[in-house]
Amino acid sequence: MVTHVPSEAHGDERGALLRFVEAQRGALRRAVLGLTDEQAAGRPSASELSLSGLLKHAAECELNWLRMAQEKLGAPPSGSAGGEKQRDQADWHESFRLVGDESVEGVLDFWDQVAGETEQFIRAVPSLDDTFPLPDAPWFPKDARVSMRWLMLHLVEEFARHAGHADIIRESLDGKTAFELVALANK
Repeated sequence: MVTHVPSEAHGDERGALLRFVEAQRGALRRAVLGLTDEQAAGRPSASELSLSGLLKHAAECELNWLRMAQEKLGAPPSGSAGGEKQRDQADWHESFRLVGDESVEGVLDFWDQVAGETEQFIRAVPSLDDTFPLPDAPWFPKDARVSMRWLMLHLVEEFARHAGHADIIRESLDGKTAFELVALANK
């Protein structure tokens, strides 16, 4: 682990989950430090993944999970992140790349709004044991439900997976490692 996630206040499970999600967000965000939009869109391997695309995907992914949880619990969206885009097979590829006038700065600002909404929602939900149904998809069990705790752990898993991708892409672009980027961010 490149960074230390501070301990939560005793018994603050929500705080702990939010801090671990934020730590993984930070890993993805640091991957673009000092890069231009063109560099962040670079694909230095056979993969179609780019740093800017990973940021956009993670932000959209978090917002989509948040909206599912809010909707199924009857909670109105808690903020104005906007950017809700229900993707299908025709435009799924656009969730992994910047299009039109999108920029890294814009995606990071959007993600900040989403992160704020997520924190507000998780802190306000009556219980981390509250559940909502998973979407109908071949990779999810039919009629399955997941808890708010599961949602937060899933975001840690999702972001950590993509933070690893980002580490490899960034190192391939200019040789900077996660350790160097943490030091750069802390200057």
